[in-house]
Amino acid sequence: MASPASHAPAPRLSVIVPAYNEAATIATTLAAMRNYLDAQPWGYEVIVSADGSDGTREIAAAFAPGDSRFQVIGSPERGGKGRGVRAGVLRAAGDLIGFIDADYKTPIEDIDKLLPFLDGGYDVAIGSRRTDDARIEVAQPLYRRLGSRVFGSVVRGFIGLPKVRDTQCGFKFFTRAAARSLFSLQRIDGYMFDVEILRLCRLLNLSIAEVGVRWRDDGDSRYDPVRGTIKNARELLRIRRMRYELKAA
Repeated sequence: MASPASHAPAPRLSVIVPAYNEAATIATTLAAMRNYLDAQPWGYEVIVSADGSDGTREIAAAFAPGDSRFQVIGSPERGGKGRGVRAGVLRAAGDLIGFIDADYKTPIEDIDKLLPFLDGGYDVAIGSRRTDDARIEVAQPLYRRLGSRVFGSVVRGFIGLPKVRDTQCGFKFFTRAAARSLFSLQRIDGYMFDVEILRLCRLLNLSIAEVGVRWRDDGDSRYDPVRGTIKNARELLRIRRMRYELKAA
């Protein structure tokens, strides 16, 4: 018997879920997303872009077998979050395309806050933890919050993004035209790809809505503050120096 999604309409929304060694959380994240998305009157697809060898890809592939709305890509080697999101975006079929982190710090329901901006003419809508209407349900440790604010100030000045208060929230959505233009140019494979994308928005004169969302820290301590900071600094310097052959969305 055909699955319920075998004759699903062309998706209005494509959601990429970048995941690196997220075996402990990926099934819960996908279940929460499906519960919300199935209740919507429009079609969708979810593309899990999973690197690592802990079984994340296999768990994601087993989540909804036979349901064409759920796809899994990736490899055992770590390609980087930026590369994973780029691969997902370039194969996405939705009218609107975006990404949400596998650890589900911001719930998919908050797409309701972004869609009116995309439907109203904005090219890009990004979730933010820094706007007045954002809701931090579980805060990061103080040292991480202070580091994040210093990082934000450096990025705004060094890269030239004075109006963007939160570059790193993993909840960003784009019109199809904007997504294809941005990610066909995007080159950073690591975590600073968000900054590169936002810089490209400025270079392409794309309109950005920064929208407060819910966010909760999960206590994940895998980030190495020393090595991570050095790597991020190198990527920021590379972004600052990059030149692109630009085409408007």
